[in-house]
Amino acid sequence: MLKKAMSMLENDKQIKKDERERTLAERVPSLQMSGMSLQDLQNLCKELHQKIDVVDEERYDIDAKVTKNDTEIQNLSQKIFELKGKMKRPNLKRVRVSADAMLGALLGSKVKESVDFKANLKTVKKEEEKKEEVTDWRKNVDAMSGMEGRKKLFDAGQ
Repeated sequence: MLKKAMSMLENDKQIKKDERERTLAERVPSLQMSGMSLQDLQNLCKELHQKIDVVDEERYDIDAKVTKNDTEIQNLSQKIFELKGKMKRPNLKRVRVSADAMLGALLGSKVKESVDFKANLKTVKKEEEKKEEVTDWRKNVDAMSGMEGRKKLFDAGQ
């Protein structure tokens, strides 16, 4: 079956080649350059160059039209696809990720050690209030009475 397909493919190629040669022979006559003078050959070359330029311009114009049509077709097919509303959002799955894994994903392989967030926090030192020694209040009242007690309060205030 493969051999038959290969032979058919070769036959098609040969048929296309023969057809191409036949059409070229019909459209482009063969050149008869024997017996032409130098001036005639130069004129023939100039004519051929002019024809080549015309054909090249036509080929460029056709190529530009084809590319313009291709982009227009792509734009229209995109609009049709959007209008049909066939675009479907995928259902997202919730994934639990640890802090280390998230940092690894964000920063790549830069972070190899696990980051200790608690180490970066500021520490607040609590000041301990000065505790006065509790003594017998009666002694304190006796010591503060009179002028000597007022003097002690005045000195303590400064």
